[in-house]
Amino acid sequence: MRARILAALVALLALGAWAAEATHSKEYAKKHKIFYHLNEAGNAKAIAVLTNIQNHVDTVGWQNIEALELVVHGPTLKTFLAKDLDPEVRGKLEKLMAGGLRIDACQITLGRQHLEARDLVEGLTAVPSGVVRVMELQELGYAYVKP
Repeated sequence: MRARILAALVALLALGAWAAEATHSKEYAKKHKIFYHLNEAGNAKAIAVLTNIQNHVDTVGWQNIEALELVVHGPTLKTFLAKDLDPEVRGKLEKLMAGGLRIDACQITLGRQHLEARDLVEGLTAVPSGVVRVMELQELGYAYVKP
């Protein structure tokens, strides 16, 4: 009886390993174009989203990513102020940006919050409108992720 249970457990583990690998197999040839959308304030939310992005990269590999962007607008922008940047947010940002992550910051939000693009962490790209950038990326065939 124990041998059957053990065999069943081994089979389930093997099936689980196969299923995990099958979610992004080495034979999957398409390069991904993905963008994440963040418009909620706070370090905890930014850390969660940046962790999701890192998990995404770790799973598919930079070599399988054609383009990866994070679009930020609304209350989120204050989370990305250079002078107040949380050390954990900074570390995650620097690692992802070094790999190729592009971050788009909404100019409309900047104006409404009386901020300048230079007030934000270095490397963010100011775009005329965050929501328009979301639309453009969807029209260009990017996968949309809103954690």
